[in-house]
Amino acid sequence: MSKPTSGSNGTNGTGASGGYLEFERPLARLEKQLEELEATQAVSGRDHSATIRTVRAELARERKALYSSLDAWETVQMARHPKRPLVPDYLNLMVRDFCELHGDRNFRDDRAIITGLGRIGNHKAMFIGHNKGKDTKERLENCFGMAHPEGYRKALAKMKLAEKFNLPVVCMIDTAGAFPGIGAEERGISTAIAVNLMEMARLRVPVICVVIGEGGSGGALGIGVGDRVAVLEHAYYSVISPEGCAAILWKSAEHARTAANALRFTSGQLKKLELVDDVLTEPMGGAHRDPAATAETLKTYIVENLTQLKRCKIETVLQKRYERVRNLGSFFTAPATATVKTTTAKPRPASRTSARRKNTPVVAQKA
Repeated sequence: MSKPTSGSNGTNGTGASGGYLEFERPLARLEKQLEELEATQAVSGRDHSATIRTVRAELARERKALYSSLDAWETVQMARHPKRPLVPDYLNLMVRDFCELHGDRNFRDDRAIITGLGRIGNHKAMFIGHNKGKDTKERLENCFGMAHPEGYRKALAKMKLAEKFNLPVVCMIDTAGAFPGIGAEERGISTAIAVNLMEMARLRVPVICVVIGEGGSGGALGIGVGDRVAVLEHAYYSVISPEGCAAILWKSAEHARTAANALRFTSGQLKKLELVDDVLTEPMGGAHRDPAATAETLKTYIVENLTQLKRCKIETVLQKRYERVRNLGSFFTAPATATVKTTTAKPRPASRTSARRKNTPVVAQKA
C-alpha cells in the first residue's frame, strides 16, 4: 500500500491545467482553434462553416485515435483526472432518497469511505464507496480517499445491516490504497481488510463492485469482493500504484510509466486476464467529459445485474461468488476443486486358513 504523490486527484504530476492532460495537448489546440473560429463567425458575420466542419472532423479523428490507444500510464492519469466524477457525484446522479450512515460504532467516522441507503431503479440498496474529496480541505480530511481501519469496519458494519434487512450491496472503488500511516497500522489495517474479504465472500445478499477511478492495493480489495466486478474504461485496478512499484523495483518513482506498463492493470488487460467481469464504456474523452452519461451507464449496469442476481437463490449466488474468487485470473487450467488421489491396492495374499476354506466343498443342507 503506497501513498500517492502530493496532489492526488489534482494535477498529480500530470501537467493537467484547464482540464487537459499532457498527452491531450494536441486536442486542446484544435478545440481552441474551433472556439476561435466560432467566435469570429459570430462577431464578424463572415461564413466560416466550411473551415469549422473541417476542424471538427479533424478533432473527432484525433480524439478517436488518441483515446483508443492510451497506454497504462496515460490510463492512470485519466483515472486521477482532477475533474473526474467521484462517488458523491454518482450518488447524486443515479441514486434517489440517499441517506448517509456514519461511524463504525467503535472508534470514529472515517470520511474516506461513504456509506448509506438509497434507491436505484426499482431496487433499494446499501451504497459504499471511497470519497477522495473535491477541494484541498476535503481531500485532507478524507486522506485523499485512503481509508483507515475504522473506514473498513464502518463499511462492514453497514454490509451486515444490509444483510439483516435483505438489501443488496453496491460498492464503488476509487482509492490509491489504504492509508499507510502509523495510526492505521496500530489499529489493525491489515486485519480490517482481511476480515472484510472473508465476510464479503459469504455475505448473504447480492454484491456488485465497480472500479470508477483508481483501484489500488488492499484499499480497493477491502470493499472489492462481489458477485459482479466491473471497471470503467479509463480506470485501473492494481496490486500497487505505479509509483509504489517503481520505488520498490527501481528505487525511484521516475520509472512509474515503465511500472504501469508492466503491471497490466488497464480495463482491457483486466478483462483478458478474467480479473473483472465487465468493462463499462466511458464517453469519448473520459467520464469527466460527460458525468451524466457515465452515471447512466453505471446505473444501467447495476440495475440489470441486481435484477439477475435477485432471481437466483442465495445459496446459488454464494456458491458462484466463491467459485469466482477461487478461480480469479488465468492461472488455473481447470476449476479449483478438491481432488482425492486414488491408488489401486495390490491384492493381499490369502492366508492358509482362508485357502483351506476356499477349497472346502459346500454341503447343501436338507430343508
